[in-house]
Parts: sequence; C-alpha cells; structure tokens
Amino acid sequence: MNAGEVGGKSSSEEPWPVRVVSQKVGQWIARLGWVWVDGQVAQISRRPGATTVFLTLRDPSADLSLTVTTNRDVLDAGAPELREGARVVLHAKPEFYAARGTLSLRADEIRQVGLGELLARLEKLKKLLAAEGLFDRTRKRRPPFLPSRIGLITGRASAAERDVLTNARRRWPAVEFRTVNVAVQGPSAVPQIVDALKVLDADPAIDVIILTRGGGSIEDLLPFSDEALCRAVFACRTPVVSAIGHETDAPLVDYVADVRASTPTDAAKRVVPDLAEEVRLIGQARHRLERAVRNLVDRESHRLDGLRSRPVLARPEVMVEQRATEVTALRQRAGRCLDHRLAAASDDLRHTLARLRALSPAATLDRGYAIVQRADGHVVRAASEVAKGDPLRVRLAEGELAATVDG
Repeated sequence: MNAGEVGGKSSSEEPWPVRVVSQKVGQWIARLGWVWVDGQVAQISRRPGATTVFLTLRDPSADLSLTVTTNRDVLDAGAPELREGARVVLHAKPEFYAARGTLSLRADEIRQVGLGELLARLEKLKKLLAAEGLFDRTRKRRPPFLPSRIGLITGRASAAERDVLTNARRRWPAVEFRTVNVAVQGPSAVPQIVDALKVLDADPAIDVIILTRGGGSIEDLLPFSDEALCRAVFACRTPVVSAIGHETDAPLVDYVADVRASTPTDAAKRVVPDLAEEVRLIGQARHRLERAVRNLVDRESHRLDGLRSRPVLARPEVMVEQRATEVTALRQRAGRCLDHRLAAASDDLRHTLARLRALSPAATLDRGYAIVQRADGHVVRAASEVAKGDPLRVRLAEGELAATVDG
C-alpha cells in the first residue's frame, strides 16, 4: 500500500513529513487485528522484577525476525520452560512504534510446540515435498568417482567435520576440501546453510557437496527438515550428500539429497575412493590382463607352430617339384599325342595318294591302255563318234600318235 492509499492523497500532491507517514503506517497496521504467528525463539529477555518479557521471534526459513512483548504471567502460563531455539505459536497483535519506525508483536497467548505436533508438521511437509517430486529417485545424481574438490558444510570444529576430513584423507590423501562452517542448530542454522549451499554450488571447482552434523535430539535436527533448506538442496546443480546425525535419524533433507549417508564417516567413504583398495584392484586388473595376453600369445604361437609344421611350409619346394613332374608328364603326353596324330595323318595321306595314283588316267595308260581324242580334243568313247577320214590323236603312256580313221 502506498502513501496515497493510506492518507487518501495522491502522490502528485505536497509531500508528507516523516511523522505523518509514520502515523499513517501505524494506523494501517493497527487495523490488522490479532493474528496467530508461528516461529522460532531466537532470544528471551527476562528482567528481574519486571512484568514484561521480550522475545525475538525468528522465521526458520528466512533471515527475518520480530520483537515480541508479553506479560510474564502469559509466558509462564503457556510456556514456562521456554528456551532459545524452541518453536512456538503465539496470538499477537502487530504494533508499529512511530517514534522509531519499528514493528513488533504484543502477545496475549504463547504455546510451545510439542514434539508430537512437530512430528505431525514434519509428516505433512514430507507428503507435500514428495508430491512435488523432491524425493524422486530418477532425478538423483551420482557423485563423481574421484572429485577434484569437495564442498563441506558443517559446524565449526565439530566431530562431524573431523570425521569427514580424517576419513576422506585417509582413503585418498590428495583430496581437497572447501569447508564452510555454519550453525547446525538454532534459529540461524537454516539461513546460514542455505547461503553456504549457494556459495558452494556456484563454485565451478566443487564436484560434490557434503552437508553433515553429528547426532542430536529431534529438536536439534529440526533445521535439516526445514522446507526452505529442502528446496535449496533440490535446486543445487552440484550433487549433495546428506550425513545428518546417526543412522536412525532421518531428517527431510536426507530424502531430497542425491545420496544419503548414515554417518559423517559413511559420507567420506561414499564420496572418496579408497586408495589402497583401488591400487589392489588395479593390480588384479593388471594381473588378469597379463594372463590374458600371455594366453593369447601362447595360443597364437601354437597355431603358428602348427602352420609351420605342415608340408607346404616345412618343404615348400615339394609342391614345386610335384608341379614340375606333372608339367613334364603333360608335355610328354602332349608330344606322344602329337606324334600319333602326325603318324596317322601321314598314313592317311599315303593311302590317299595310293588311291589317287591307282585311279588316275596315267596309271591306266601305264597298263597299256590309250586315250583316243578327236581333233577338237573330245575323247572318243564309241566308234560312232568318228567318221572315215577323221584325224585322231592317240595318247599313250609315253608319247602320242596321229592316226586317221580308214573305216
């Protein structure tokens, strides 16, 4: 609400004095009436002999606090054992002190939140976060096998810090840490842890973040079930390992974190590999590799020996000699076949010549026969083919005669 809405004037009119603005704000706050407020007690101030008690009430999820004034009888009636860090619900009326410009609460009823109510609230919040998918296993990331640098969020000089650092460096001496010490219980724990998460998540050198503290009561571990912290862990881009309390403790941040460790020592074991174990595994792997290579070489050596022992490799000239013998035999066979064909052809030619000679006219003439031809060269085969006085030509085996038909 702006000043114009409070006083009925627009912002374009003459400006108000500070006292007027303060009075108007006080009048508007006075109209709020009585409200129920839930918070965590950060400080209690009881002055001896005074009937007024001052409380500092802090929001567990934000860096915000208000001053509460109440009567000692109201406090003794509703929360006689109230201590710093306790969760309370109070019925109060907001008041604005115009002289100092401060806002406070005046409570007429204060009730300390019991353990049963706290557990019921946590169960309700757990169901809400689960329904929104903050506990989904599919979104959980596995930390790297060997992180270059680990972010550690824990209490200052705490046993949890000592356990993580000692066990991690015992397993892998070269591991590096960036430690942010925060309050791990009380009203300032959640804001400090959320800020530490933002700082470490923004560091590109950090590969994994460990959030840890030692054991404690349910009230002591309440900051680690805070909704704001759970959402901050869920929003981290860097994998987060939660190691809160003992194994039986299960704050809500354990369900949101990527990895839940039962103890700070277990967190160190989950984040950093054991150097001695890795050396042993590497030795075993080298032994298996050497044995596999040796077996492979032996198997191939035996195979080569088998190949070398075959006749074709033991005496390679044998194959050449066999082929040379086969070539010689084939040449001889080809020569014999050719001779046989030539002899047969020669015989056939000789027989053909003999037949030709036997059937030729010259052979007939050699036997005493003669060929009679007329003057035109026509062979006379019958007496009727010539007439008396026709000249004739008589061919003999040797030479020829001229004759005339006389009858």
